[in-house]
Amino acid sequence: MERFLTRHRDRITGSITGFDRILFRGSLRSICYREGMDIFLSSQRVLYKDFRTFVQKLSAGIKARAEQLAQQAGRPFVYLSSAQESKEEIARRIQRRDRVPEGLICVLSCVEPCQTFGIRRDRERKELTLVGQERKCLHFYFYYLDREFGLMHIRLQSWLPMSVQVCVNGREWLARAMDREGITYEQKDNCFTRIADLPRAQALLDQLGERRWEKLLTAWAQRVNPWVAPRAGLHLRGYYWSFRQAEYATDVLFQTAEKLAAIYPALVRQAIEQFGAPQVMRFLGRRTNSRFSGEASSHLERRVEGTCVKHWVEENSIKMYDKQGSVLRIETTINNPRRFRVRRRATRQGKVVLGWLPLRKGIADTRRRVELSRAANERYLEALAVVGEPKASHRILDPVSRAVETPRRFRALRPISPEDSRLFQIILRGEFHLQGVRNQDLQRHLEPAALSDSHQRRQLSGRITRQLALLRAHGLIYRVLRTHYYRTTRRGQEVMTTALKFRDTDVAMLAA
Repeated sequence: MERFLTRHRDRITGSITGFDRILFRGSLRSICYREGMDIFLSSQRVLYKDFRTFVQKLSAGIKARAEQLAQQAGRPFVYLSSAQESKEEIARRIQRRDRVPEGLICVLSCVEPCQTFGIRRDRERKELTLVGQERKCLHFYFYYLDREFGLMHIRLQSWLPMSVQVCVNGREWLARAMDREGITYEQKDNCFTRIADLPRAQALLDQLGERRWEKLLTAWAQRVNPWVAPRAGLHLRGYYWSFRQAEYATDVLFQTAEKLAAIYPALVRQAIEQFGAPQVMRFLGRRTNSRFSGEASSHLERRVEGTCVKHWVEENSIKMYDKQGSVLRIETTINNPRRFRVRRRATRQGKVVLGWLPLRKGIADTRRRVELSRAANERYLEALAVVGEPKASHRILDPVSRAVETPRRFRALRPISPEDSRLFQIILRGEFHLQGVRNQDLQRHLEPAALSDSHQRRQLSGRITRQLALLRAHGLIYRVLRTHYYRTTRRGQEVMTTALKFRDTDVAMLAA
């Protein structure tokens, strides 16, 4: 990322990285599965035949609470006949119309699909059974203009198990935080085109990644759901909070829209033509090996507000687009965290162990989620740093085309020769970008037939060892401390990529 910022330092004013849109999901874990719901109904002495009546009573209590909040604040309570209408746009119109300075803007209700429970008759056993099912029920949207988070909303499902969602925006939060700090800025829609003190603004935005969310989210949920309070008598455990979706964005602020427009088409071409599945998987911290059986894809979308390049690796994505003309945004969205790992404690076979385990959806792993998303954005920008490099190719290839003394003498490289370019091609494979490449990895790709003969294998290993030493002497790779892995340096990435590009370029294009 630093290389991209340095490369375009005469065009940009800086960058800022942090959470954008965050969608939290609250689940009452004690009743969100069939057995737990069965236990809950028994504790409330509710028979299956009375299930619907009992749930309708709870739903009526939620509706009454919504109407009460709207009435107390003097705000509208609106029923929407279609769930396809944009609730946020309706809330913004009401806020502008009534000039709401703070607090509740409105309460919207509509019928939407949900995961819930129902009672079915088992004709063979001649009894009623509790089953999980998909159905439609009334949902309530509470839109607030919060003092700290700006425009936000809480969505509450009126039918059991009363799931709740809270949506906040990191950029809205940052705007209010900068107001309190006295930092001047220019904001357009959901991004900043100018910030007077970027380092201080970055320090503020980093606080969202360190924040302890549970207490705040629980307070918001208790505000709209009367049945989770202890005095309600249902003895429900508190909400378990998880990320349903979290967008983590890096905004590169250009001085003018014209300066971004001058290079953005080239960035789009690089992303579409050069970022194949191995590169996209590397951005998102995934390895390309035999264990991966998912799908990686890239899409180019042309919208009214600009051109967007979006890459998917299974359920998770990273995208690039120009926002408000002068802001280049790289945004990582983790929808399925279990594709990643976090070092944490867990109980295995009755013992507490510490190891690399699947990342959880819960807010307990917020720091690791931030670390993964930030690293993905930085890798993406680093890969884009080669676009528009103001350097002739001979200035890149000439230095490695001369012998070096370190103090041992090493021959000059032949960057576009079949032998050296073949080695470059293997080292730059996406599967080796994360952990690195070993001698035995190169053996497997260079001469797989020689592996069956021990004598030939020793000869091949020795030859590759000498080749790795040659690349190290020229500064193209380095050895990871206390391992047998080698990784590519920035110079190596530049030299090997340029050499391979030359080798694959059509002569007619070079002569044009």
